[in-house]
Amino acid sequence: MSTSSAKAAAPSPRGQALRRHWTATDLSLIAVFAALVASFSLLPGVPLGAGVPITLQTLAVMLAGIILGASRGAAAVALFLAAGLAGLPVFSGFSGGLGVLAGPSAGYLLAFVPASFTVGLLSRAALRRGRRTRFLLLFASAMAASFIFVHPMGIAGLMLNAKLEFPAALAADMAFWPGDVLKNLLAAAVGVSVFTAFPRLAAKSR
Repeated sequence: MSTSSAKAAAPSPRGQALRRHWTATDLSLIAVFAALVASFSLLPGVPLGAGVPITLQTLAVMLAGIILGASRGAAAVALFLAAGLAGLPVFSGFSGGLGVLAGPSAGYLLAFVPASFTVGLLSRAALRRGRRTRFLLLFASAMAASFIFVHPMGIAGLMLNAKLEFPAALAADMAFWPGDVLKNLLAAAVGVSVFTAFPRLAAKSR
């Protein structure tokens, strides 16, 4: 093969970059999971004294990261947040608009994007392991994302917007811990079921 032929056969950097772009299927999945997070947010929540209700939206956030992977999962959650902050009533209690950033749940909402990205990264590593440990690793990934981002940022939001001292904010946040364990167990179980039924989805998650 001549030098000119080799150059022609080699993929160009531009071609490699195009392959990394999201396809129409990727964009459709992002939109579907953004709608999933919104629908879970609108389900009736359990009100707490701190003004932040217990809802299923963290379950949808973890599912987005586990099933779609880091970048697409975070994009889906970011799309949900953008729609809500733009004024669409997709947050808990059919609320929306920039005013939610002054509310007690602001920290939790802002934590959703990095949490989804993190669980996506960790889940991608978990999927490379044996199938026997997949459930436990997906659960551990979701728990790590919860306690690295969701709870610390939620506590910070309670301290800033609800004017709670740290011990009170921590106590309010701890009310979510049992529910988060159950939701993360469910997210891991759904993830295992989805990847068992659609193994190609695990290979393509990113």
